[in-house]
Amino acid sequence: MTRTRTLGTLAVVVGFLAFVEFTSGVLQGYYTPMLTDIARHLGVHDADVNWLEGTQLMLSALVVPAFAKLGDMVGHKRMLLISTAVTGAAALVLPFTDSFGVFLAAWALMGFYVVWLPLEIALIWSRSRRMEGRSSITAKAAGLLVAALEGGAIIGALVGGALIDVLPLTVVLLVPAVLIVVCFFVILLGVKESPEPAGGVFDTIGLVLISLALVCFTGGLSLLRLEGGLENPWSWGVVVLGVLLVFPFVLWELRCEDPLIDVRMFRSPALGPVFLTAGLFGVSVLGAQAPLSTFARTDPAVYGYGLGTSGFATSLIIGVYLVAMITGALLFPSFARWITPRLTLMGASVLVGLGFLLFLPFHDTYTQVIANMVVVGLGSGALVAALPAAAASAAPASQTGVATGLTNSVKTVGGAIASCVFGIALLHGVATTAGATEGTAGSLAGYFTVWIVCGATALAAAVILVFVPKTAFTDRAADAEVVPAL
Repeated sequence: MTRTRTLGTLAVVVGFLAFVEFTSGVLQGYYTPMLTDIARHLGVHDADVNWLEGTQLMLSALVVPAFAKLGDMVGHKRMLLISTAVTGAAALVLPFTDSFGVFLAAWALMGFYVVWLPLEIALIWSRSRRMEGRSSITAKAAGLLVAALEGGAIIGALVGGALIDVLPLTVVLLVPAVLIVVCFFVILLGVKESPEPAGGVFDTIGLVLISLALVCFTGGLSLLRLEGGLENPWSWGVVVLGVLLVFPFVLWELRCEDPLIDVRMFRSPALGPVFLTAGLFGVSVLGAQAPLSTFARTDPAVYGYGLGTSGFATSLIIGVYLVAMITGALLFPSFARWITPRLTLMGASVLVGLGFLLFLPFHDTYTQVIANMVVVGLGSGALVAALPAAAASAAPASQTGVATGLTNSVKTVGGAIASCVFGIALLHGVATTAGATEGTAGSLAGYFTVWIVCGATALAAAVILVFVPKTAFTDRAADAEVVPAL
């Protein structure tokens, strides 16, 4: 009976949020098979498509801190609705423009969907505050939401790839826009607001300072990846300026009565390692996606390494990886209840590290790569679900949305850094075909760098989590509501 009540409570708390994450997953997978078609439609080179990812990544880093704080202040459902409305409006622009500038701006605004998961976890944590087993409920909900997310990504990629072959691009681009509109009404009618918003005054100065820091830092990383960027002192100068701008932000936040981000949370013995783990995890979960795809497509008969897979065979690798992530996300709450959330986080980090390090001796066959990605996927799925749930359980009551959002923001920064480093590593000593005048494939040494860095950062996260209090992220710790030390 108790278990039935718990599952019933979980269903009430989660509500329709799984559909929201399913929509988020569709957005992340749907457009990938048609990027070349989009480039032809806009009349730009394939390489210019990278600007779509770059601008959306930069905007997402700016949006999350602001919307997470506003969620704590005025209600998580309200900010979820606003972000969905912006995402939907931007998606409706895409089918009706052939201007690259307009398309790029709309595509960047679609990046508002990145705030959905942090706001949802904060909403669930807030609404379950009077329920027995609050941490367990949040962990289960997080696992289900991530499973819906990855399931949506798989279906989105398959449907997008199928539709682009039989329908005009304008019609194909309308599909996700309609889905987002449906998602808006699902939230409006099916999700209840979090109780007792914290209120307060929005920290505009803090937002401006952190936005300038993030724009400079991520923009500088983009400049480093351009041809000659490493030798250009201006590129390095912009990166350094971005880092330096963090210091006035921190000083302001320490003085502010109602800060955008309570930087004291980074001193918390539970939250600090979670944020650092999120950044280290971003290296692999965001930075290693493109290298995996390009390695699989590289022809071993020409370059001496790679798998030489077709586009469909490569998508199957990604599909298996996503299925493993779903499995990891669903298994996370059970293992967290059995061996504590802290040990589950450590185990998931070890799996990610082990999976990438397995690439060093085992990367010659399709089966080996699939096996490695299953190991990585199990750990990654657990971490995607565990990190925001852990942050919510360890954060002060008035900073729940901010804490869950920070896991996403720090993860994005980690991915941006890794993307820059990996791009440079793969360009160094690029392989060439006989008679080729310039590099056409990444170097094998570059791929080894990717795998070593991803494996090492994941294992470093596991070591960092050793120093987290043993009862962290549990109901006992949550009930204590310990505020980070000043």
